[in-house]
Amino acid sequence: MPVVLSLNIAQKTVPVDYAQKGLTAIDKRPVEGPLQVSPPGPKGSGGSGVQGDMIGDWASHGGDHQAVYGYAREDLDHWQDELGLDLHNGQFGENITTQGIDQTNALIGERWRVGTALLEVTAPRIPCRTFAGHLGLSGWVKRFTQANRPGAYFRVLEAGLIAPGDEITVVHRPDHDVTVELFFRAMLTEPELLPRLLEAGDAVPPGVIELVHKRTAVELDS
Repeated sequence: MPVVLSLNIAQKTVPVDYAQKGLTAIDKRPVEGPLQVSPPGPKGSGGSGVQGDMIGDWASHGGDHQAVYGYAREDLDHWQDELGLDLHNGQFGENITTQGIDQTNALIGERWRVGTALLEVTAPRIPCRTFAGHLGLSGWVKRFTQANRPGAYFRVLEAGLIAPGDEITVVHRPDHDVTVELFFRAMLTEPELLPRLLEAGDAVPPGVIELVHKRTAVELDS
């Protein structure tokens, strides 16, 4: 049975020299919960969708289409073995550490009932220098990109409570094949895949839809 292994938040931001804005809340820690999960509002003005969770860079993180970030414990275990590090739940900045469900092959627009909340898969996590600085690993962005294990962002369709141990039920799978992994490759290593993201409709973040249209226009003009 797929479950929320842990619910993780950062209760304060931390000043660091490797973050673009000088602050980060990437090192999230497990809490007992339950916590309210709600739509936070537009990106740039809305923070995390998880009650009490802090964000260091609102321009790059948070907002309705990045309200909740999930990462699978199975993928953390992969990296733990690869890197020889002890990785705690929440160390990749995820709000929910899951067990028993494949986030990499989840479809954009797929809907999960988690606790009493309804979440919708919207995008993969794109690695940044803050992520690399947090782990203290040279070449981490490239290595993470090559592995195609990005975890998934969610928007909150129905507000509710989430706690560790809550069952995860997939209640809807859309009729397309745009997975989190395909989205990740389109954004970072295979830009020719970008037009396919439009097949996932408004589950895709507006900024990404705008990027696809701009890239397509440039290709038509060239």
